Amino acid sequence: MAQKAIREYDAKSILAKHWGEYFPSFTYAYETIMVENGKALTEAAKTNTWLNEKTLVAKPDMLFGKRGKNGLVLFKDAKPGDVKLAKAASWIDEKSSTKQNVYFSFHGDTPDGEAKTDMLTHFIVEPFTPHEQAEEYYISATCVGDDDMLYMSAEGGMEVEENWDKVTEVAFPITATEKEIEAKIRANIPADVADKDKEGFATFAIGFFRAYRELNFAYLEINPFVMQGNKIELLDMVAKLDDTAGFMMAEKWGDVEYPTSFGMEEKSPEVMAIEEADSKSGASLKLTVLKPEARIWTMVAGGGASVVYADTIADLAGIDDLANYGEYSGGPTTGETQFYAETLFDLMTRTPDTSGKGKVLIIGGAIANFTDVAKTFTGIIYAFEKYAEKLKAANVKIYVRRGGPNYEKGLKDIKEAADRLGLWIDVYGPETHVTDIVRMAVEA
Repeated sequence: MAQKAIREYDAKSILAKHWGEYFPSFTYAYETIMVENGKALTEAAKTNTWLNEKTLVAKPDMLFGKRGKNGLVLFKDAKPGDVKLAKAASWIDEKSSTKQNVYFSFHGDTPDGEAKTDMLTHFIVEPFTPHEQAEEYYISATCVGDDDMLYMSAEGGMEVEENWDKVTEVAFPITATEKEIEAKIRANIPADVADKDKEGFATFAIGFFRAYRELNFAYLEINPFVMQGNKIELLDMVAKLDDTAGFMMAEKWGDVEYPTSFGMEEKSPEVMAIEEADSKSGASLKLTVLKPEARIWTMVAGGGASVVYADTIADLAGIDDLANYGEYSGGPTTGETQFYAETLFDLMTRTPDTSGKGKVLIIGGAIANFTDVAKTFTGIIYAFEKYAEKLKAANVKIYVRRGGPNYEKGLKDIKEAADRLGLWIDVYGPETHVTDIVRMAVEA
């Protein structure tokens, strides 16, 4: 399962869109706005009247937790009093004007480890929900091994991790039926959930777990949610989507953004283009650019093979020589493979190798089960034809090792095409050890 973190705003939007299907017994106002600055918030208030009328809560929405402990939640308390539109807009402008230090781990209220520093660019703004701490509950779901896990607690909030011994854990095999799931959830509601809320908690938990599974979340957490009769408020959410399901979930998820985590470098346009192609395909297309000026580039079929090749290159050549990490697998089409190859060739030929040794392209993989090797290699050949001159100018040596359906034709075609175009190439089938071409490339 490939997991991609999404913003709290998008997680709430997905649940809100399908609320009636999974939580018909409860109401949820879904008054949520995401903005980048105070001016945008003021502008949003022209069409979202609740922003002018209600006490507000504002916080960054940038894939990090512990926002309260980092002093990055603006809400009503004894000192500043009500947070209205003008105060929220001013606070957002203040926090987005300079880089902020964010700690990802705390021991009690004391920061643990080093802070990451970056600009805050996205904020979520919602109405303040008056409630008692006893009304705060915790729930989450994720996949662990072969089971889906549901976690429930009567004590939600910032200290849930420190009180994990109070969290009820329930495992469900993939084959569990709806009837079995419902019965098991009802039998495991935390004992300290208030008696008046027990039935509602069970009903909400059943709908929550269905939504987690059917909407293809890889991880879904609400901490806390507040239950006031049949009214539910989702105060904080964390979510990851199973992006291998993106091609079939586009309508249900809507326009979801996969942002770079706080403190991480922004993704390049090329990486974002591969991610977009991946989201529209039933195949798997992944690319991480580690060091664009490095010598050795890989185009590897299969996630497991990607790890093996990356480890072997790091072992034999050194991690500084590895330019990228990624995979194309799951039966990509000729066109998808061509796009992936062209993206790689464009990146690797932009700058010459400073050592004078030239660059290396390893087209590798294990023995495919169902991917048609000849079909995918046709896509690579089309990319060769487009980038032949640039590949020769960068003094690129190409090593190929592949097996699987139609591999003989694929190897023959790619060798003939490279020879015709004047590209340096060495081609091997499954009789050669999967990573031998790495040793050959390094020794050469």
